[in-house]
Amino acid sequence: MKKRLLGSLIAGVMLVAGSVNAADYVIDTKGAHASIQFKVSHLGYSFVVGRFNQFEGGFSFDKNDIKASKINVTINTASLDSNHAERDKHLRSADFLNVTKFPQADFVSKSVVDKGDGKFVLNGDLTLNGVTKPVAIDADYIGEGKDPWGGYRVGFVGHTQFALKDFDIQMDLGPASSHVTLDLVVEGIKQ
Repeated sequence: MKKRLLGSLIAGVMLVAGSVNAADYVIDTKGAHASIQFKVSHLGYSFVVGRFNQFEGGFSFDKNDIKASKINVTINTASLDSNHAERDKHLRSADFLNVTKFPQADFVSKSVVDKGDGKFVLNGDLTLNGVTKPVAIDADYIGEGKDPWGGYRVGFVGHTQFALKDFDIQMDLGPASSHVTLDLVVEGIKQ
């Protein structure tokens, strides 16, 4: 009986270990091989484009089982940079991101839908300005392989859009400026 139980336990562990091929990665922000950029229409005449200079995170990924992937990212909201000091001060204020009260934004994935051909939808919860809402990120797998420093990397691009009012950002600049677009570049270093 003990041999059967031990055998079943070993077989179970081997089955679980064999099906878990996802590798863990840290997002390469130190080497500036990742970015979070935003774009908002300015009154319907132009666009305000900027980025967050400080963020960190990690993810698990297996290209043979994309739906098992997971990611989490934390953004320092005060690191917002639209290349205009007065505008940045206003965007950091309670009118928009309220960075004094909410110094970080977080994204935690909940599920991944594999669309095939290196395309997938990353579903998760975004917490911004003290509000947590589900968002979907359309993403593309770019590639992976060894780097010149002896490591292993994988990269993606992603895109999402959401309404500012969904995150309790009440500043109203008109219907053309009601949504923000995020463009993401993520390069991870295998741990």
